[in-house]
Amino acid sequence: MSDSEYALQARLEAKPEKTEEVAEFLESALPAAEAEEKTTTWFALRLDETTFGIFDTFPDEEGRQAHLDGEIAAELLDRADELFESDPQIDEIDVLAAKHS
Repeated sequence: MSDSEYALQARLEAKPEKTEEVAEFLESALPAAEAEEKTTTWFALRLDETTFGIFDTFPDEEGRQAHLDGEIAAELLDRADELFESDPQIDEIDVLAAKHS
């Protein structure tokens, strides 16, 4: 499990009139996530009409911090007032068990 012991979980509540913009932003972020050497998994999620999420994993704290300092996080925070009802909730979490195919 050394590829994914460290994780981030973000919950994003979009402004009702911005839901499609948020979805497009998350979809467009995939190439940036793929370019991050230490991001081992990255998921953009739509939980309901206005609630979105991001879940990603890293092999170590250095990888997690690099992601937090990276392009996706910077743009997400730069556009937070425009796109979201409140600040994104971003939690650092530890993965206890994982299955990778």
